[in-house]
Amino acid sequence: MSINYHKLNALMDKLSQSSFTVLGFPCNQFGQQDPEKDDETLNVLKFVRPGGNFVPKFPIFGKIEVNGEKEHPLYTFLKDSCPFVNPIIGDPMRLHWSPLKVSDIRWNFEKFLVDVDGQPYKRYDLSTPFDIIEDDIMTLQHLKG
Repeated sequence: MSINYHKLNALMDKLSQSSFTVLGFPCNQFGQQDPEKDDETLNVLKFVRPGGNFVPKFPIFGKIEVNGEKEHPLYTFLKDSCPFVNPIIGDPMRLHWSPLKVSDIRWNFEKFLVDVDGQPYKRYDLSTPFDIIEDDIMTLQHLKG
């Protein structure tokens, strides 16, 4: 999954002259893959996952819960605004929240595209090709002028 970080950086480079930005919200609810503390996140990205001195070109926020009883209100809003994009919820032994809901985020790197007015536009499964997301960003920028 660390390839997503590099693709997100590339997307930031490509759209650097626009108002577009990526916002990263770490979450440890998926296979407990992000156990580090908030103050360790940038070092983990730089030296471990993805490593190789990686530095994100977008803001990385503190860790939040995106599903379950303690889900962050931002994700409640996003999920209420955009229908789920993958009917398969996954292995419950690797999902660390309760209760499970059909609208839940399925895994790390599921994405939401939000317009400049803060309105959710579209939701993407983690396997959605970046060129599709980029096309949607361009379409949205054109629509919002």
